[in-house]
Amino acid sequence: MLLWSQHLMDFTLNFQPRQIVCLEHGSTYLYAEVIQVVVSRQVCWVRPLVMGVFPDGFQPYDQVSPLYDLRSVADLLWPGKFFRPALDTEVLPLLTLLVLEPQLEHDPAAQQQLSQFIHQVWQAHPGAF
Repeated sequence: MLLWSQHLMDFTLNFQPRQIVCLEHGSTYLYAEVIQVVVSRQVCWVRPLVMGVFPDGFQPYDQVSPLYDLRSVADLLWPGKFFRPALDTEVLPLLTLLVLEPQLEHDPAAQQQLSQFIHQVWQAHPGAF
């Protein structure tokens, strides 16, 4: 277990600015852009982009699944060990959908969904914070 934990820590420390990462919890996927990795605190400063709810696993072309545009919400500082690199095949279709839709100045529904998601992850892993 220690080797796997060390591998994850080494992996997250290699995230680069502008890289797209994913935070999964249950059937919800949060995609964010890395702004900076704070190695001394083992956290990532990320800018949320989009969040999708995919009950049957990731399905980028599923138009029925809720998709939340998070480009207008605040950045997050979050433990890096929770993120993984996003695959091009999963994130490009979602980002394409965002480009086709106008960005809202402030979307309270998207902010609420992100807050609920963050709270759920926090409750599921209280020792990590």
